[in-house]
Amino acid sequence: MKNQALTYIGQAKKGMFLPLPLYAFRIPAGFPSPAEDYMEGTLDLNEELVDCAEATFFMRVSGDSMVGAGIMPGGMLVVDRSLEARHGQIVIAVLDGQLTVKRLYDRGGKIQLRAENPKYQPIKISREQDLQIWGVVTNVITKLD
Repeated sequence: MKNQALTYIGQAKKGMFLPLPLYAFRIPAGFPSPAEDYMEGTLDLNEELVDCAEATFFMRVSGDSMVGAGIMPGGMLVVDRSLEARHGQIVIAVLDGQLTVKRLYDRGGKIQLRAENPKYQPIKISREQDLQIWGVVTNVITKLD
């Protein structure tokens, strides 16, 4: 499990607002278009990314085990602890006391934590291991180089 490390950044807080410009159209990936005339208002990223502020936390990722899911080293995860984890979701798991981010596989009594990088094998969970799901990843924020 040394392939992924998480750094706690903080908890979401109600009342924090940083107004950002919001444009009223979708960005075409083709021919450039002037956008100044399409300003719709402001955007609060808390409203877009956080459903339950009391249970939402931010974590930074190191390692490359989840790159196939768009979770890059240095990326930030928005994690909601109020959600119940389901098969196929990306979760923050505590396995034998260590935090990791992986996709949860839970079918037919078989539980695994799966990476999204072919370099890493699934982590098969045995009855002797202590697995706790700490939270469900709801969003990923990645800085583009």
